[in-house]
Amino acid sequence: LFRVNEIYLLAGDEVVVSKSGKQTYGLDRFFSSLASQPISGLSFFVLSLVSVERGQSFPIQIEQVIKSDTEINSTWAIKTVKAQEKRGRGRPKGSQNKNKTEVILTSELLLIKKMIHSLFKLVANFIPLTYLVLDGHFGNNNALQMARQVNLHIISKLRHDSALYIPYENPDSNSRSRRKYGDKLDYRNLPDKYLCQSTINKDIQTDVYQATFLHKEFAQALNVVILVKINLKTNTRSHVILFSSDRKLSFDKIIDYYKLRFQIEFNFRDAKQFWGLEDFRNLSKTAVTNAANLAFFMVNLSHHILADFRLFNPESGIIDLKAHYRGFRYVREILKMLPEIPEPILLTQIFAKLTSLGRIHTASTGVEPS
Repeated sequence: LFRVNEIYLLAGDEVVVSKSGKQTYGLDRFFSSLASQPISGLSFFVLSLVSVERGQSFPIQIEQVIKSDTEINSTWAIKTVKAQEKRGRGRPKGSQNKNKTEVILTSELLLIKKMIHSLFKLVANFIPLTYLVLDGHFGNNNALQMARQVNLHIISKLRHDSALYIPYENPDSNSRSRRKYGDKLDYRNLPDKYLCQSTINKDIQTDVYQATFLHKEFAQALNVVILVKINLKTNTRSHVILFSSDRKLSFDKIIDYYKLRFQIEFNFRDAKQFWGLEDFRNLSKTAVTNAANLAFFMVNLSHHILADFRLFNPESGIIDLKAHYRGFRYVREILKMLPEIPEPILLTQIFAKLTSLGRIHTASTGVEPS
């Protein structure tokens, strides 16, 4: 599946599969975006290589997410300590500024960091990776610092109400001002000097702004892209805030790269619907690991086989591919029972008929890969 001249992004996301019973390794309650609530099941974090040119995602590493007692207890302890640390207004006397690059990574970020290190040992010599694309759950300083620790730039999304500040510009060149933050950004009145693009499509105006802004929770300035959509009929508006730690990356690439992150969701769909990720009944740790990895391996293998299959069947999908090979297997088993092999013309007709059963799209008349 690898092509030398293509640019690849590293995308990561978590997939939750529902499971009943109590014996499966790692079984716990995880939040499912499909159900919009926590469900009983298993969780896997997946790293995927996304081809920018083809717009396709190829899962390459999977690790099961385990909620250990240590993690639960440590989270409860942190909340308890924070509750006890309530104090009055103002800065305590003698306190010093904290180095925001020195962060304590959560167990989730430690898992991702470990996976990236392992991945680099496999592909770093022939697949150069620059950007790590994650969803809005990782739009924080800890995730950014984790990405920089593995020499990657992060692309993610901030909360819509994030407090961003324009860098302060000291008007007096002779004064050594220590002021860092300028005016707070007002999302309903964004400065025109930051406007990069404006388009109108079916009464929806889309304005794209880009600039370097500061966030008090982040250790460094951020390359921020703000997409504002305005309904010209009702005058309602909404906005999305994307950011990257690479301050030289253009707004169109930040938008395109973040859109490509969604391709990993199609991997999750295929693994669940076609390759058994939602259906396996394995219980032990090794068996669960094998089942999950086999499902995502089949996602990649089907990508490869489907590319050749579509040379003769351009509209075909996974269901058509499975129907073809299932019919091919049936023909082979039937031929073993016959005393004599049929004539080539009849044999070709039998193959064409049985391998087309169960398809969604009509089979072509050309010769198909076997």
